[in-house]
Amino acid sequence: PIRANTAKMADGAEGEELYDEQAFEEGADEIPVDGGAEDFGAGQSAEELEAMKKKLKEMEEEAARLKALQAGGGSADGAGASGSVEPGSKEEADARSIYVGNVDYSCTPEELQQHFQSCGTVNRVTILTDKFGNPKGYAYVEFLEVDAVGNAVLLDNTEVRGRQIKVVQKRTNVPGLKVRGRGRG
Repeated sequence: PIRANTAKMADGAEGEELYDEQAFEEGADEIPVDGGAEDFGAGQSAEELEAMKKKLKEMEEEAARLKALQAGGGSADGAGASGSVEPGSKEEADARSIYVGNVDYSCTPEELQQHFQSCGTVNRVTILTDKFGNPKGYAYVEFLEVDAVGNAVLLDNTEVRGRQIKVVQKRTNVPGLKVRGRGRG
């Protein structure tokens, strides 16, 4: 352990802290301050140090790329983050999506994908969950083509895992629009 001694000035004010270097025990693990390869330890060589510096530089470059992707919303390599088709807008993605209600709690996204596979190419299946990870009982299915939505709505009242599902076209949420009936509260 290092002891910090505070020097008292002649006028009573405290000066800077001085560290007692003799407080180190002999044979204790020390971390080099200057970072020299020869002081780094017997197991570390200059090549290992250079490899670590190279890996650190690669990680910093990747972090900068990710930060640029998040800030710009674009893509550095031209492909989407998940390899899926990037929608032009939220409305366009909603036009290619359906709402599926009364979904069994143990149903998996793969099962829903297989159920709607005959309608068209399924891009994404999202089963919503609560904050504890339990399914809420409904899902959204996004297709690659807008035509697939009409075919999927025809599968309304079909059964998945013994439950009759409700299938309707997904609506686009309009922020600020709150329909409250006849204005009574």
